[in-house]
Amino acid sequence: MWFTVEGGEIVLNTRRDSAKGRAIRRDPRVALCVDLEEPPYGFVQVQGEAEVSEDIGELRQTATAIAARYMGAERAEEFGRRNGVPGELVVRIRPTKVIAGLDMTG
Repeated sequence: MWFTVEGGEIVLNTRRDSAKGRAIRRDPRVALCVDLEEPPYGFVQVQGEAEVSEDIGELRQTATAIAARYMGAERAEEFGRRNGVPGELVVRIRPTKVIAGLDMTG
């Protein structure tokens, strides 16, 4: 799952009718875990409350910002146009609890 961090919130896009999209619209309490798959290994778990938006301008902006993180600036607009479309949701997660473990091999 691609995401970015904006102003202390975790931001992602997902299909409105996906299992994730339906679950978040039903109950905005979420948990997200990101891990570092190579030594020294680590993880961060974020628990929080999600807000969703279907605003097309916001969808395009967040899809482009997220794409820049994963695909680079040169392809960000391409992926922003592809992913920032009707039927998608912008999901903004406001953390309420963060648990992290770093250097798991130490």
